[in-house]
Amino acid sequence: MNTQYLNVPLYIWISFFISIPLFKFFGEIDLYIAHLFYKDNDFFLNGTLVETFFHVSIRPLIIIVIVVSFAIFFYNRYYKKELLNLTKRKLLYIFLVLALAPGLIINLFLKEGFERPRPKQIIEFNSKKEFYPAYTITNQGKDSFSSGHVAAAFSLLGLAMLAQRRRAFWMNLVLVYGVGMMIARMSAGAHFFSDVVTSFFIVYIANNILYKYLIEKKEE
Repeated sequence: MNTQYLNVPLYIWISFFISIPLFKFFGEIDLYIAHLFYKDNDFFLNGTLVETFFHVSIRPLIIIVIVVSFAIFFYNRYYKKELLNLTKRKLLYIFLVLALAPGLIINLFLKEGFERPRPKQIIEFNSKKEFYPAYTITNQGKDSFSSGHVAAAFSLLGLAMLAQRRRAFWMNLVLVYGVGMMIARMSAGAHFFSDVVTSFFIVYIANNILYKYLIEKKEE
């Protein structure tokens, strides 16, 4: 039985709320996993082609989605049509899944609020900053918690959820891309495990809640 609350599976809610005290009070989990990506005084994928691909690919993807969405909105408005079956409500949903969790919650609230140093900036990895567990306000002026790149990658699930055909394929493709982004950011020393996992949870939950109230409610 797949019990859901606000269109989010119960196991996702449970996993998210368990992760908060786990990452907060057992910071050694982050350090242990970060050390798995650290070899010969550097994070072993830092600057490699694979890491660079994930690092630089998400920004143009998001820009393309935004530009195309605006173009479709104005096209629909001018010609009184619904190109690709994208109604105003669906276009609003796309804008919100790209802006709300990745932009407002993560990049403005979490990053600016907690100012957590990145793995490659802390003493344990031959730098100068102190390590702080997730959900700890540090005033370090850094922005590790949580991951904006991972949040942006998983926000593309919102597009996949609107797919008329092969929806499972597109959702799985985004999930693979998102997991690749998680690994790339950790292996570059840019984020801790808690950073990338928290971004996934927040974006996944936000996407599903928005889908419920903007898309499913309209279809009922």
